[in-house]
Amino acid sequence: MNGFRKLGIKIEENAGFIRCYCDKIIGADIHLDFPSVGATENIIMAAVLAEGETIITNAAMEPEIVDLQNFLNKMGAKVKGAGTNIIKIEGVKKLKSVSYNIMPDRIEAGTLLCMTAITGGNIILNNVNIEHINPIIHKLEESNCKIKTEKNIVILEAPKRLKALDIKTMPHPGFPTDMQSIFVAMLTTAKGTSIVVENIFENRYRYVSELQRMGAKITVEGRAAIIKGTKKLIGTNVKSTDLRGGAAMCTAGLVARGTTTISNIEYILRGYEKLDEKLLKLGANITKIKN
Repeated sequence: MNGFRKLGIKIEENAGFIRCYCDKIIGADIHLDFPSVGATENIIMAAVLAEGETIITNAAMEPEIVDLQNFLNKMGAKVKGAGTNIIKIEGVKKLKSVSYNIMPDRIEAGTLLCMTAITGGNIILNNVNIEHINPIIHKLEESNCKIKTEKNIVILEAPKRLKALDIKTMPHPGFPTDMQSIFVAMLTTAKGTSIVVENIFENRYRYVSELQRMGAKITVEGRAAIIKGTKKLIGTNVKSTDLRGGAAMCTAGLVARGTTTISNIEYILRGYEKLDEKLLKLGANITKIKN
């Protein structure tokens, strides 16, 4: 919102609602205190039709921002520098309609790899950008998974029981915060004690109490989650607290004894297309109950 204000956008906050309005958007120099993906993307989209040039410094460098730049430029925008910490946007008068294939979802790929790992199974994933998921692959290998990569294919073979890990989430190219909850769920049955430190988002451990209801031994101390691996989880009624927290419940439910019922699945469906169908193909016993 500070970025929007610098672009000449007026913002009113009232009772949980945010109203943004302006006669026109004027390019500006914007420095982000933290390299936020959402802030970087929103400022880019606001600036593409602005008058003049906008420069974002300390910009986020995630692959999705490069993809957004490529998409907008195909529409006629003039964006440079995505993938670096300085992005320049020269405003244009209009954009045109285009057809564009978005990049493979690196978080979905990572989630399916973790789900395979916790169950001791194996998987062949197609249409994966290996470079985008290198931090995930390295941690899975550290947990004793055997992984082979071929162009855009990942082949994972999991051990009977995973090894504990230490993980710190960081801005790209570090370990992605969106994989944090899924790795925590995966590590609930690993051998030994894992420590996960969340350096990006606050309140990202809301899902932990749901895993604890399944028998997970997790203690949260500030930004750190300490996970003592247990040999079994117990299926019960749990809820999705957010998108990735819901994926964590699915991950744990795949190995829990008995039936796990997950509510608030609208969060999960927002970020995973036909997840139940993909898991059925992998041998999971999963049913999506339609309301």
